Parts: sequence; structure tokens; C-alpha cells
Amino acid sequence: MDSAQFRKAAHAAIDEIINYYDTIGERRVVSEVEPGYLRKILPDGPPQEGEKWEDIQKDIEAKIMPGLTHWQHPNFMAWFPASSTYPGMLGELYSSAFTTAAFNWLCSPAVTELETVVLDWLAKLLNLPASFLSSGEGGGVVQGSASEAIVTVMVAARDKYLRESTAHLEGAEREIAIAEKRGRLVALGSEMAHSSTQKAALIAGTRFRAIPAGLEDNFGLTGKNFREIVDQCLLEGLEPFYLTASLGTTATCAVDNFGEIAEVLRDHPAIWVHVDAAYAGAALVCEEYQQLTHYMDNFDSFDMNMHKWLLTNFDASCLFVKRRRHLIDALSVTPSYLRNEFSDSGLVTDYRDWQIPLGRRFRALKIWFVMRTYGVEGLKNHIRNTVKLGELFCSMIQSRPDLFKVLTPPAFALTVLCVVPHSKSPASASVPQPKAAREAYSNSFTPDATSQALIDSNLLTKQVYEAVNSRAEIFVTGVVVKGTYAIRVVSANPKAEEKYIRRAFEILVEVAEEVRNQVGGKGMEPVRET
Repeated sequence: MDSAQFRKAAHAAIDEIINYYDTIGERRVVSEVEPGYLRKILPDGPPQEGEKWEDIQKDIEAKIMPGLTHWQHPNFMAWFPASSTYPGMLGELYSSAFTTAAFNWLCSPAVTELETVVLDWLAKLLNLPASFLSSGEGGGVVQGSASEAIVTVMVAARDKYLRESTAHLEGAEREIAIAEKRGRLVALGSEMAHSSTQKAALIAGTRFRAIPAGLEDNFGLTGKNFREIVDQCLLEGLEPFYLTASLGTTATCAVDNFGEIAEVLRDHPAIWVHVDAAYAGAALVCEEYQQLTHYMDNFDSFDMNMHKWLLTNFDASCLFVKRRRHLIDALSVTPSYLRNEFSDSGLVTDYRDWQIPLGRRFRALKIWFVMRTYGVEGLKNHIRNTVKLGELFCSMIQSRPDLFKVLTPPAFALTVLCVVPHSKSPASASVPQPKAAREAYSNSFTPDATSQALIDSNLLTKQVYEAVNSRAEIFVTGVVVKGTYAIRVVSANPKAEEKYIRRAFEILVEVAEEVRNQVGGKGMEPVRET
């Protein structure tokens, strides 16, 4: 493909992408294909002779589109959004054109320096402490995902803990002590924290222990529970070295009690605390949420995904650390072929030492384009608009207490709801709220009327969730929280509008009434937590 052919193909591709976005609301939001559909319609291997772009482009609509779930669809209300905007796409286009491995400053100075600048912009916009800026000991780096960021900082936390806790020893004695301590290390996270913390512990070769979080605290981690697990670990001869604190959990967007966590750290300063704000951290661009950063200077790292709620195409997970040397100490390996005068001088940043992989893409371009195109006010307006839509949806759900129960207060545009069974007794007139210690039910026999009401609600809610998604007009997510089955609804992508929120409510009402009437007064089996 020469430049003239590329120009023609690119124009055709851009036109097709624009048409896709202009008409995306007319498509079914969820794919209908069966597993293995694509292998059946593609040849066994690539063509012997090159094909014309016109023929290749036809297969996007014919073969690829049927297998896509359309995350930018205004009726996509599942999980969390994965934003895509035209400025972000343009950033990806230029990044592809300027392809560079970008493992050190010398690869392309602009790749490194723009990333440093725009992440400082973002840190200030999010109201992070000055200690997270590159002008001091900290700084930011773009990772592929929040999960990747957690692996990165957990490895740094592990090495920092081992290094500092054995600093009084030397030589072979120190090596033996480090080897012994490795087997006793334990990473911590709330039971509501994203599973990436547990996975990171597997990768880092440490243990993992979950800390209870109950409904009475809106499923946020408290200092009391944190301290109890730390003390328990120490009694067992384990050494807690890391904690994931959440600003917006996946299930309910709960926020951990940062002030209480900071108090516990006074007695256990060696524990590295990472704040996972993958989705909800975007709200910090708005002043009304910035009180959440009050205790952030007590913690070691912070991560949020611009590619979720802040109008930037995947992937753009922004990790900030208070002391970058801990990343470099843990992750820097410098063979001769990576040495150069600029890196050796210490005057430049080599982001290969801030991440797991060596190479990296020019992701800062799309962040730069998005921030300049929307401006600070545009970013704030997007967050506030979608929060308002979430509050509207929650108010509609609350207008039907005979049919729905909101499990936790609405947060960051997310509503988590249960379906209420037909009232048969005072105990079953509303969805019971589980106690903090209650786990998922392990059998179907429950003489307690309150427990039976929860079981009935669980199955009913699960059936409504499955029926809603099978109709495929909207796409939502089901979740089990401390034994309670619930439906998560969040409309926060760039195409979110009030009319789609109202229609989603109508669909939930229609389906809930239909399913509840079908179920009637029959007993139900419990829903198992997965």
C-alpha cells in the first residue's frame, strides 16, 4: 500500500468509523454470535497474494461487526464504560504512525517528555498531593490497565519491604533473611477490592488475605477491620507489606475509609498503600469530589483509568507514585545495549524502569489531545452530566419500592439494585440487608423468614438480570455482594443521554413485573456467589 492507496483507504476507513458512531444506537448492543463463529467463516490461512483494501474493508461489517459488543452504545450500561472519542482516536492514529518501542528517553525524547508533562497536568487536575508530581520525588507513568499498575507497585512494595527490613544485615546473612521473609509476605485488600490484587499477589509470589467489608460501612474498608487483619497476620508469623485501598470498588463503587487507614499506618509504616481509583478516580476532576484526596499524601501510589470515564481511548491507565526510586530500584535492569549517555547522566526518565514490559506505546498523545480538545471544563461537564443521569436513574428506581430496592446509595453514576419479591409477610416486604458476617447461602433450607426473603430476592433478581440482557435492548451487569444478588446499572460513556436512562428504567420495570408474576409465590433456590 503506497501513500496514494493509504490516503484513499484511510478516508474510507474514517468515513466508515464516523458512520458507525453516528448510527451505533441502531445496532444491537450485545453480540449474538456463537463461540467459534469466526473460524467457520474465515479461510485456513492468509491469502497467497495481497488483497485490495476495498475487499478487506467489506469484511469489517460482514465478519467483525457481528462479533462485537458495542461499548460505545448509549444502551451499554454494564461493568464500567470504556470511553472512546475522536480526539483519542486521532492520538492513536499518530501513535501508530510514529511507532517506537520507547523504552528509554533516547528512543524518542518527545514520547517520554510529553508523558511526564501531561501526567503532571492530570495529577494537579485530580488534586493529588504535590508529592506525586515529577518535580519532586514522585511522578506519573501510563500503564496498560489498573491491574498492570497493581502488579507493578506490588513488586516495588515487595522489594522495598525486603530491602528495608533487612538493611541491618549484610552479605549471606541478609540473603538468607530475604529468602525467609519472602515466604511470610502477605498482600492485603478489602474483600470488595478488584480481583487484580489477588492476581498480583500470585504474580509477585506472595500470599493474599482479604479484609472484611460490611453493608453497615457501605462495603468500604474500615481502619478497624484493617488493623484486625494486620494483627492477625502478625500473630501467625506473617508480614503484611501491601494494601490496596479502593476509591470506587467494582461491585458498588464503595470508597474505603482513607482517614482510618492512615491512622493504622502510624503503627505499621512499612505497609505500602496503593489507591485503586480505576473508574471513580475520574470524578476527582470535579471540586465536589476532591475531599477524597485529603489523606492521599499518606499513601504510596494512586492509579486511575482515563480510558474508563475520562473520554480517552483504551489503554490509558495513569499510575502515580510518591517516590519513583522504589519502582526503579525494583524494576531496573540495564544491559549494555540499553546504556547511553543520557540515561547514565540521570537527567532523563526511562519509563522502562517504571513498568513490567520493556517497550511501550506513545499513549501520552491521546491524553494530550483529549485534555486540549475538551479542556478542564469539558471534562468536568462530562463527569457531572453522567453523575446526574445516575442520580436520575436511582430516583426512578426508588419511586418503585414495591418492585426494587437500592442496595447501596448511588455513587459515581452507578446504581446497584435488587428486585423485591411479592410481599407475603412483614419479613419479606422488602429486600433484607445482609449482615456483615453473612456469606452466600450454602443450602436451600432456611426456617428464618428474613433469610428466605433474601433467597427469594436473589433468584428473582438473577432471573430479571438474565431476561433483561437476553432481550438485548440494554446491557447491564449482575453481581453478588455478601450473599445478595444485585443488578448494576451505570450509563457513563460519551453517548449517555436521559432518554436512554428512562428507557432502561421502563425495561427493568416491564421485565421485573413479568418475571415476578411468573414466579409468583413459589419457593426458590439460593443463588451461589461466584
